[in-house]
Amino acid sequence: MVRSGDSGFVIWLTGLPGSGKTTMATLLENELRNRGFKVETLDGDEVRRNLSPDLGFSKLDRELHAKRVSYVSLFLSRNGVITIVALVSPFQSIRDYARNLIGRFVEVWVNCSVEICRKRDPKGLYKQAQEGKVSHFTGIQDPYEPPISPEIIIDTEHESPDTCGKKIIASLRDLKYLDQ
Repeated sequence: MVRSGDSGFVIWLTGLPGSGKTTMATLLENELRNRGFKVETLDGDEVRRNLSPDLGFSKLDRELHAKRVSYVSLFLSRNGVITIVALVSPFQSIRDYARNLIGRFVEVWVNCSVEICRKRDPKGLYKQAQEGKVSHFTGIQDPYEPPISPEIIIDTEHESPDTCGKKIIASLRDLKYLDQ
C-alpha cells in the first residue's frame, strides 16, 4: 500500500466557474491538515494573480497557466506535499498533460450545471460575460470539456460540500492515497 506520508500527490479539482472548486479545496485542505498531512492548495484565481499575471483567458493562455500550475504541483508533490489544485482547466488535453507530468494525480470532476453556476455566480463573472464585459469565459463563450475518466466525480449541485468532501476522502482511501 502506498502511504501518503511516503509521497505526496495531486488532487486536481476541475469544473465550471462557480461549481465549488475553491469551497472543496478549502474543505479538503482543512480535513487533511487536521489528519496531520502536509497540504498546499493552489487556487486558480490566486495562483493566476501571482504566477501568471501576464496571461489572459485565451485557450493558449489557459494552457500555459495550467502548465505552470502543473509544474509547481509536481515539485510540491514529489516533496511529500498533498497538493490540491482548484483550476477550471477546461480542456481535457491540459488535464492529461498534468496527469502525465505529475504521475500521482487524482482528477476530481466538480460537476455542476452551468445554470446553477450562473445562479451562484460568486464573483459576478457570468453576468459580466453575458454583458460582453468578460471574454473567453468558460461556460458562456468558451467550452468546458468534462473529464473523460476522472477518478472521482462529485455533484455539488445536489450534494452538500460536507458530503462531497467525505466522498473525496473515502475515494482517496480506496485509491490507496490515504491510509487513514
